[in-house]
Amino acid sequence: MSLLKELILQMFFALTPFVLFNIYYRDRMRNYSRCFILVTSSVCMFLAMTFASSVNEGIIFDIRHVIVFFALIYGGVRIALIVLIESALYRFYLGGEGTWVAMLVMAATFAISLLIYQRYKASYRKTLLTLLTGALFSLIDLGLTYLNFPTYVSHQLPYHVLVIPVQNFVGIWLLMSLFSKCVSDKELFIRHAQNEKIETMSHVAASLAHEVRNPLTAVKGFLRLIQEDPGNIAKTDQYIRISMDEIQRTEAILTEYLALSKPLKERTELIDVCEQLHVVREVMLPFANMNNVELELQAYEKPVTIMANPDEFKQVLVNFIKNAIEACAETAKGKVSLSLFIEKNNALLVIKDNGIGMDEGQIRRLGTIYFSTKTSGTGLGLTYSYHVIHTFGGSVSVSSKPKVGTKFTITFPYHQPQ
Repeated sequence: MSLLKELILQMFFALTPFVLFNIYYRDRMRNYSRCFILVTSSVCMFLAMTFASSVNEGIIFDIRHVIVFFALIYGGVRIALIVLIESALYRFYLGGEGTWVAMLVMAATFAISLLIYQRYKASYRKTLLTLLTGALFSLIDLGLTYLNFPTYVSHQLPYHVLVIPVQNFVGIWLLMSLFSKCVSDKELFIRHAQNEKIETMSHVAASLAHEVRNPLTAVKGFLRLIQEDPGNIAKTDQYIRISMDEIQRTEAILTEYLALSKPLKERTELIDVCEQLHVVREVMLPFANMNNVELELQAYEKPVTIMANPDEFKQVLVNFIKNAIEACAETAKGKVSLSLFIEKNNALLVIKDNGIGMDEGQIRRLGTIYFSTKTSGTGLGLTYSYHVIHTFGGSVSVSSKPKVGTKFTITFPYHQPQ
């Protein structure tokens, strides 16, 4: 029973990087870093060696070779060398008669890891290479231990035949396969979320181009009037003033659109939701006009501040407003209203439309990957938006009826300005 407990504990240590990845990167729009690989590998290695499996004082067996291989594949040679040196120093500190054999085993398994590393990245048979690595680690561990301690291995043969292969073979397979699946899923989600953003902004850009033509046409007309009657100073001043106003408004909209289109930066700061709503409304108004939808804003009379990433928050607003406008596109007198108020130390943003609406089944699936009420949609716009809102400590509630409309209530913790 004690042996089984030690084995299960080593398997848990092998899965620790996978668990920590899901905890740390769950609410982040980026994948793992080399620093993360180094820290998690070091922590797992120290834990595995501290609570190693052993039947003889000074001769211990653990999953350090698995961890070094993992650090090599996901962190590179430099990170793997750091982890290897850490494990060698710690093994010297632990001491015992098996210390020098452990050094030989670590050197041999690292050499094997480097050889496999060259093929692993380009190979389509990663699982097969992973299992081969686990088998080689077990053979090296068993072989070198037997060469140096034949009597010890012979007396404890069932232990060595069971424990060493399971720790290396099963441990490396579990860690590499599960972590690889997590990383690829995260990459897929980030890539699709970015593509969804590009598609959203391209739709907004089309309406924006249409809207920009209006002030340009007006400016062109006024310039012609000035050209026809250059002597009329009063009229000329009036035409120039109107033209300047139109140009400034167009410039402001284009500036905000370009700010929305830029790559997102990871930062959190105190932002004014009222200000963000006004900015996004100006950008989305052309899109609403193109779809014959009225876009109404009822902002709070005072600043409403929350802790959030301004870039991500604007993108969330764009996603929700765009969906609401599209839901009203086929509705006579379509209308999307945005309202903001404070309730019980929370900032509540309500986005309401009188569009096609949703049934209960559709509401329950909102925010899940690849579910969309639109025939050409992926659903990742709302998935990303839900993800960001939860990251900021917020929540989303939905009420909707088919052919009546939908109301999204987004709640954020209100932060009083200092």
